[in-house]
Amino acid sequence: MRDILDAVAAGDLSPADAEVQLRGYATTDNGRFDAAREQRRGVPEAILGEGKTPAEISDLAATAVETTGRAIVTRTDEDDVTALHDRFDGEDVSVDHDHRAKTVVVHEEGYEGPTLAATVGIVTGGTSDAAVAGEAAVIAREMGATVEFVEDVGVAHLGRVLDHLDTLRESDVLIVAAGREGALPTVVAGLVDTPVIGLPVPTGYGAGGEGRAALDGMLQSCTIISVVNIGAGFVAGAQAGLVARAVDGARDA
Repeated sequence: MRDILDAVAAGDLSPADAEVQLRGYATTDNGRFDAAREQRRGVPEAILGEGKTPAEISDLAATAVETTGRAIVTRTDEDDVTALHDRFDGEDVSVDHDHRAKTVVVHEEGYEGPTLAATVGIVTGGTSDAAVAGEAAVIAREMGATVEFVEDVGVAHLGRVLDHLDTLRESDVLIVAAGREGALPTVVAGLVDTPVIGLPVPTGYGAGGEGRAALDGMLQSCTIISVVNIGAGFVAGAQAGLVARAVDGARDA
């Protein structure tokens, strides 16, 4: 502890970094940022934009970059993105905004994230699934996995899935995003010998719409899949990233 205090006094360590080393998280006016989550859990901490003001988001993102070299922000709107660009203007960082996935990833100059010898395949039933699937892709990539997309292969025409069967079978883990009745993950899981994570998307008409029928259908799948909550792209990406880490570790053994 004395070494940490001496480093702060000498200006070699920020108070936020010192708190992270002592407690595992950094305290800000807008919440506590879990900077040690990736080391403790294998999943990076992310800042959920929903329910936060642009100022709160940018403050937490600045703390994330200060303590980990990276900030991941999900479920952003245009005001949030503008605030983040303004906050990091003139600093040696990259700010990557995925408009469709509503994510922003900030890396300080020289940041080196993990690299895994594993591939996460992300499969979508249709274009409407792209936003949720994109969020999953961002998280899997930030965890170090290679991400491959197989898009618009919904069950209305099974030939579309079969045309990409070789690609699906080459992935180490699959995230399959689908709305409506959510049948695609069940179909895919019946064709491959790799783990499949079903990602229900909040689309559909009338009864069972907004992802409920998709969730229920995936939970009742007669093929073996795991299922995350409706629209939970972050969770699906993190689960796939953990599988990718295990695969990478096995290959190194």
